[in-house]
This record gives sequence, C-alpha cells and structure tokens, in this order.
Amino acid sequence: MKKIMYLALAAVMLTGMLLIPASCGKKDDAKLICGITDFEPMNFRDASGNWTGFDTEFAMLVGEKLGMEVEFQEIEWAQKYSELESGAITCIWNGFTANASESDGTPRTQLVDMSYSYMLNQQCVVVRAERAGEFNAPGDIAGMTAAAEKGSAGESAARDLVGEAGDVLDVPAQINSFIEVKSGAVDCAVVDILLARNLAGTGDYSDLVITNITLESELYAIGFKKGDDLRDRVNQAIRELYDDGTLMELARKYGLENTLTLDTTFGR
Repeated sequence: MKKIMYLALAAVMLTGMLLIPASCGKKDDAKLICGITDFEPMNFRDASGNWTGFDTEFAMLVGEKLGMEVEFQEIEWAQKYSELESGAITCIWNGFTANASESDGTPRTQLVDMSYSYMLNQQCVVVRAERAGEFNAPGDIAGMTAAAEKGSAGESAARDLVGEAGDVLDVPAQINSFIEVKSGAVDCAVVDILLARNLAGTGDYSDLVITNITLESELYAIGFKKGDDLRDRVNQAIRELYDDGTLMELARKYGLENTLTLDTTFGR
C-alpha cells in the first residue's frame, strides 16, 4: 500500500512540474506593454532619458485604474502589427490614427480593435521656409519627393499627394522626415500636425515651416489585438478619466486642450 501511495504522490508532483513551464510562458495579464515611437508631444524622452509625453502619462493613468503595470516598448512603426500579434506589445499607443488605412488600402479597423478616440489630428506638409511659396494646394506636391514614416497615416497621404510621378522616402520615425527635409534630400515631409507644431520653426528645425495645405482630419485611438477584451476595460478607464477632468488637465500640460476629444465611433 505504501508503495502505491508513493507512486501516486510522485505522479502528482511530476504533473505539477510539467505544468510550470507552460504557465511561465504566458503573457503577463497584469502588464500593459505599449508599443511606441519617439513622437513629441505624445511619447518622448525627457532630460533624464525617461519616457514622458501625453500618451505616456495617459497610459500610466489607465494602468493605475486597471491595476496594471505599464511598460513602453519602442518599436519600428512599420512592424506595429507583427509586434502586437507576437505578444511583444499589448497595444499600439502612440498617436495611432484610427480613421486611416495602410498604404495597401486596408483600413486599420480591419487589422486591430480600436479604443475610444481621444485626440484630434491631421496630416500636414512641412517644407524649408524658403520654399513655402511653392506649396499652396495639395496638387502642388504632385511629382515631388516626400518623406514619411513607413507604415504611418502620413505615408498613405504622401503617396496620394505625390502621385505616380512622384516618390515617397520611407523613414523609420516621423522625426527622421524633418532631417530629410532640412538636408534637402526631399521636397517635403508629411507628418502629424501635433508633432510638426512642436518641432517646425524651433531649434534644429528653425528653418522648417508648416504649409497652409489642409488635409483630412484624423482621430487618435489605441489599437488592440482583435478580440482582446482589454480594449473594453481601457475604454471604461478612458471615459472615467475624461469625465472627471483628468485628461483635460493632462492635455493642458502639453498644450493639447483644443484637440482633446472623446469619440466612441471606433471603440464599440
């Protein structure tokens, strides 16, 4: 009888040992890993090298409400969907345009589940100041060379603007497009206006300006893997932070009070 009991106990212990690696391999459900790029004023590094910005602090507030640890993973924007599918990140949270399509025409809402939209934006055209007079309407960009972040709403807009006779230089991050314009390697850059307002005409980019060309309005949202119920929990936190004025206070900190919104169109 003792031998049988020992064998049964050993079997139970072995079964438990076999289960340990499987559980250790699961994604930590208590951790919110945000896929981001360096994009001021949404996500950027402060003087100490720490991530800050509107989206950074917004994510921390949501994480606090949900009882989740928040991490920021810098990614190549063109790889955002593969990073999400692989589990390397939990969400795409970096001034992510909900009402946009990828360069192949696929709407982003077919690729991810979007949260409620929280910020208004639009693409804009940035050029060297001495050439500003050449850019008065979208048609003026046809046949030119434009820089845009690969995989961004700006890339899609740039390809439409330059047309078949023009060319788009894909860069890994929006900030790189400013460098290309400044150097004269391209005629213009197509970037988020929230970024351009922070950079054009200042510091290293004092010789760059935003043109008067008006492009379509956009809405920022957070992208989640299809079917991830975390999206709904985040939506609830967003609504609470918006309703109690916390998000407006944060928006004022970064000069975004006029572009803050709460739109539930894509978050249902």
